Amino acid sequence: MTRGSTGSADKSIEVIDLVTHYGDRQILHNVSLDVRKGEIMVIMGGSGSGKTTLLAHLLGLKAPTSGTVRVLGSELGRLGPMDLQKLRTRTGVAFQSGALFSSMSVGDNIALPLREHTDLDRTTIGIMTRLKLEVVSLAGFEDLMPAELSGGMIKRAALARAIVMDPELLFCDEPSAGLDPVVASSIDDLILRLRDAMGMSIVVVTHDLDSTFKIADRICVLDKGKVLALDSVEAIRASTDTRIQNLLNRRTEEAEPDADAYLRRLLGEGAPRQDGTGRT
Repeated sequence: MTRGSTGSADKSIEVIDLVTHYGDRQILHNVSLDVRKGEIMVIMGGSGSGKTTLLAHLLGLKAPTSGTVRVLGSELGRLGPMDLQKLRTRTGVAFQSGALFSSMSVGDNIALPLREHTDLDRTTIGIMTRLKLEVVSLAGFEDLMPAELSGGMIKRAALARAIVMDPELLFCDEPSAGLDPVVASSIDDLILRLRDAMGMSIVVVTHDLDSTFKIADRICVLDKGKVLALDSVEAIRASTDTRIQNLLNRRTEEAEPDADAYLRRLLGEGAPRQDGTGRT
């Protein structure tokens, strides 16, 4: 169950006034959010809302233009490469595609973090690998190659690798994407079991509304690089914000046409000057 305290000591992640640019284009606009210890936070939003960019910041893969990202008590912008690598051993990541190495068996894929980041002997690594396969209901599949697995099995194997070092914080990128509803529901059940059994905080980025409502303790809704809402499942569902209801009910948002901007695009003139005249 999610914990009620909101003090810094009870937060696995704190994001404060995060601003990000790709070149001259601003992607994230003063994004602030927190993830409490032991909770499942779902980050959702339409395509282009900034979900992937935000995840890249949480993983320490991208430096912000400004703002603060604090993960497990450490401010990422202040960490050197060695300290950042050490912090990453306390987290796990399950990628959307699974990202299993095709030339390695399932067991070797899952054991890889242990071999790279610990001094454990081969026997202990084998036991821990098989234990995590048991957790994700893949016992006995360690000798198979990734190409021999179904889509749902690949997702489970990816989760096993992500948790093999017993992380305090788990990131899941679209864990149910591309799966049929029954298999997707089983992945949701697995995520809930992992949270309850291991006490970890989990951040899930997803488009799947059924999954979101099933697993989330709180939901962060992004819209055009801004936090539109950050609240409980019940509060998000009851929101009167048109943009949130459009997202929940899969309704398209009709933008007001800008005839001048449309003409400029056709003429290849680009964006207008800041004075609004459009002159070059």
